[in-house]
Amino acid sequence: MKQFLACVFLLTTVYGFSQQHKIDIDISSFTKPAENPIIKADSSYTFIDPFKNGIVRWQRADVFNPAAIVKNNKVYLLLRCEDNPAAAIGGRTSRIGIAESEDGIHFKKFPEPVLFPRKDGFEKFDYPGGCEDPRVVESEEGTYVVVYTAWNGKVARLSVALSKDLFHWQKKGPAFAKANKGKFTEIWTKSGSIITKMQNNKIVAAKINGKYWMYWGEHFINLAWSENLYDWYPLVDEKEELKKIVETRPHQFDSDLTECGPPAIITSRGIELFYNGKNATDGNADPSLPKGMYSVGYAIFDPNDPSKVIGRSDSCFLKPTLPHEIRGQYTAGTTFSEGLVFFKNKWFLYYGTADSFVGVAVADPK
Repeated sequence: MKQFLACVFLLTTVYGFSQQHKIDIDISSFTKPAENPIIKADSSYTFIDPFKNGIVRWQRADVFNPAAIVKNNKVYLLLRCEDNPAAAIGGRTSRIGIAESEDGIHFKKFPEPVLFPRKDGFEKFDYPGGCEDPRVVESEEGTYVVVYTAWNGKVARLSVALSKDLFHWQKKGPAFAKANKGKFTEIWTKSGSIITKMQNNKIVAAKINGKYWMYWGEHFINLAWSENLYDWYPLVDEKEELKKIVETRPHQFDSDLTECGPPAIITSRGIELFYNGKNATDGNADPSLPKGMYSVGYAIFDPNDPSKVIGRSDSCFLKPTLPHEIRGQYTAGTTFSEGLVFFKNKWFLYYGTADSFVGVAVADPK
């Protein structure tokens, strides 16, 4: 640990981060408040589904995997909401709803979804499975960008939508549609984490070497770049295959998956990415965790070269410990992080639990 801290000090000195990047996240101080879970499913919420042309209880089954952002001194969550409790995992329709809070803990949900399958030309990507697992950032110009999984029941595609108010979204389609002649549009892609920075006490999308950058992936972590925040180009090797910049590790918390979490952020340690590690279910599993469990760790990247790993946690810093985190759709246990905000001088890390509820952990820099 001493060697790692010395490395952090050296990096801070060598790279000479500007004042806006001199922020820290003390992962050891994250605690789960007693209010958990903070959001649950509610069958009273209804809307007219454009495909069924009838009323659907769109968050009857489960509400989980939230994106988070601060706007007008409130926290807004974009929530993955599922409709049919009788259907198996992957067999429901997901719609993204929205909720707001003045304290980061107690939320008011709005009555209808804001991003969902509709007859808009994108239904071939997101129907009948829906819109899943959002992560959201704000550009310096004030445009909100959400990256989410469009699921048609056959192929999961990382997709992008834009908004000026968080409530009305313009879908842009699969994130990698223009890359490599569309090659990566036909493969399974998920979990986009756009790199951000703290600017004037506000977290916004960051440019590095003139481009935006996004970590993404679940079986390994890849990196993609963009000039407009919706057309993305993954890094590839000499064989035109995706580069694997972070991979799974046998006998550790991330032995089966390394799935990107909330938008990465530039801190005094470098580019800090929280990611969701899944423990293996075979002999490669971490023996200290239940097999198949999802927990949260981190990787740190060079601020001048986002593809270069300069630090990585050997163990998770957030894992299932509460009864509802191991009870629901996914009983092996889940703390699946997707939202991170700095609000009222504290860090709020929002996560899904067992594919069923929304939880939060809070870190106080003091």
